[in-house]
Amino acid sequence: MNTNEPTSIHLHTTVPPELTGTRVDIALATIWPQFSRSRFKNWLEQGFVRLQGRIIRAKDKVCAQDTLEVDAPAPQKEKWSAQALPLSILHEDEALLIINKSAGCVTHPAPGHYDGTLVNALIHHDPTLQQLPRAGLIHRLDKDTSGLLVVAKTWEAHHYLVKELQARRIKRHYEAIVKGVLTGGGCVDTYLGRDPKERTRMAVRPTGSGKQAITHYRVITRFTAYTHISVQLETGRTHQIRVHMAHLHHPIVGDPLYGSRHLPQRASEALQDALKNFKRQALHAKQLGFVHPLTQTYTEWIAPLPEDMQHLLTVLQHDPTR
Repeated sequence: MNTNEPTSIHLHTTVPPELTGTRVDIALATIWPQFSRSRFKNWLEQGFVRLQGRIIRAKDKVCAQDTLEVDAPAPQKEKWSAQALPLSILHEDEALLIINKSAGCVTHPAPGHYDGTLVNALIHHDPTLQQLPRAGLIHRLDKDTSGLLVVAKTWEAHHYLVKELQARRIKRHYEAIVKGVLTGGGCVDTYLGRDPKERTRMAVRPTGSGKQAITHYRVITRFTAYTHISVQLETGRTHQIRVHMAHLHHPIVGDPLYGSRHLPQRASEALQDALKNFKRQALHAKQLGFVHPLTQTYTEWIAPLPEDMQHLLTVLQHDPTR
């Protein structure tokens, strides 16, 4: 495959029905999440975006089946520094990498975290990844969520994997430990957006406000006051699983943003110690699967639960109040 960086960006699609009535800048960023909304606003101001063949403004609305076209100069890439950081690679070929991210690792540089991130480690591993958006990362995990990520190594693989993600054909299964006892599995289908009161949080929003978010979950093991669950993402919104489980009044154990540190009254000393010492959300991206861009065969990878979650489950399993 050719890894040369393109000098221009050419995008073309029709607007899906669920985006009818959405601002064009929001629709663009939803359809092509590899580019930011601010990037699209800049392209709109410069006349690089056309809706139904005409130049439009960021605040204009789109309708189902409208034609969207982008013809713009390729954005200059940010120059990130290469750093020799630990990198757990489960698979690598000429098209992609599968990474098992540890908890505590920031995915990519951002205000407050300009180095020491997964992107810095990836650039050190393969300097050609500097050419790609976010060093080829197709999706993200929160800093304190562990587990699997796919990284494209070429523009062709990047384009293919982004399309597969948008079409919901990349399978992402998580495991989590949540507060309370779930009686069974289910599906949460809401809209998510920024919390109007706390901008660092996401929140369930009124229908049609924000982005649709769909999470499927099932019970693995029930304990006295906690439940070990399996979760499958149908969409991939910021903090989606964390917000949805809190919305069900079953926040993820250790979640500093959507949960609480309140301990059950009957918890044994061992369980209280385990919960007090669990310093992150108990969430792990365990399984990742998709049709490989080169072989066109469905392939899956599994990352076993990290030691901290395994230990907490062991304590819950042997808790005398169970």
